Amino acid sequence: MTYQAFLFLLLCNLLWAGNFVFGKILIDEFSPMWITFLRWLIACSILLPIAVRYEKLSFDKMKKILKNSWMILTCMGISGGILFNVFTYSALQFTTPTNGTLMFSLTPAITMIVSFFIWKEKISILQFAGLSVSFLGVVTLLTGGNIMQVFYMEFNRGDLLMIGADVCWMIYAFLCKKSDTIPPVTAITLSSLIAVVIMLPFLIMQPLPIHQVSAMGFNGILYIGLFASVCAFVLWNFSVRTVGASIANLTVNLIPVYTAMITLLMGGVITGVQLWGGGMVILGLLLTSQKRTNSIAIYVSTPDVDISKTAEKCPHCAN
Repeated sequence: MTYQAFLFLLLCNLLWAGNFVFGKILIDEFSPMWITFLRWLIACSILLPIAVRYEKLSFDKMKKILKNSWMILTCMGISGGILFNVFTYSALQFTTPTNGTLMFSLTPAITMIVSFFIWKEKISILQFAGLSVSFLGVVTLLTGGNIMQVFYMEFNRGDLLMIGADVCWMIYAFLCKKSDTIPPVTAITLSSLIAVVIMLPFLIMQPLPIHQVSAMGFNGILYIGLFASVCAFVLWNFSVRTVGASIANLTVNLIPVYTAMITLLMGGVITGVQLWGGGMVILGLLLTSQKRTNSIAIYVSTPDVDISKTAEKCPHCAN
């Protein structure tokens, strides 16, 4: 069963990597808002029957959950359902899928830094070293290998937008922990439905040119709605229940690797700077995932706001 779980994790992260690759293609035919809307509309149409079948979600139960947790679910829908995706797909207008996934993989490090400064959460020496290596890797990517340019360069707009996506995902992860009393499929279904409803007025201002949508665009929307959302989510949750969230989270570092491989297979080019900078980012993230020993900060016991551990307590977080 453990081997099956690891196989599912490998496949899950491959599907999430495909989201960035297809997102780069789709952005030429759809606006970021339309991609996000169609993604969750497709996902909700599949997740809702799953929640009804396996989590016994009835109409009365849905009303009760919305009455008690509408604020958290709405914030989840806005931060993770709308803003994270709009930032991500907007970023892909200006940066490569490889850079996008590498910037996204910094989310745990950003979460750790926020926890350190706001809630005085301890960071070990090894984790601090990992943060430093990851930061150096990102600077290498942003400057094209000429690190001294960081003092006078104009940053790539796409990479900066991905940092915004990271912040939105961090907020979403924190909210996921707060909603851990709601069944996982139900939580992501209801928050996504709320996101779909919120996006409707904005879509009126940017009509979808259906006649200009190509076969590739149609297939790409189906991919991110079905495979990158529903299938990846189901595989992830099965794996987390088998091997635990701590081990499962380590495999997320495979997303940039998969993205680079897919880019190469589709005729793209991976530069030496991307390989070098990406390797540093992944090495740094592996270091930051180590247990917290030899801490360099005083730990304040605030379990209710320890957002650095939300990934381990958030089985219904999905990319």
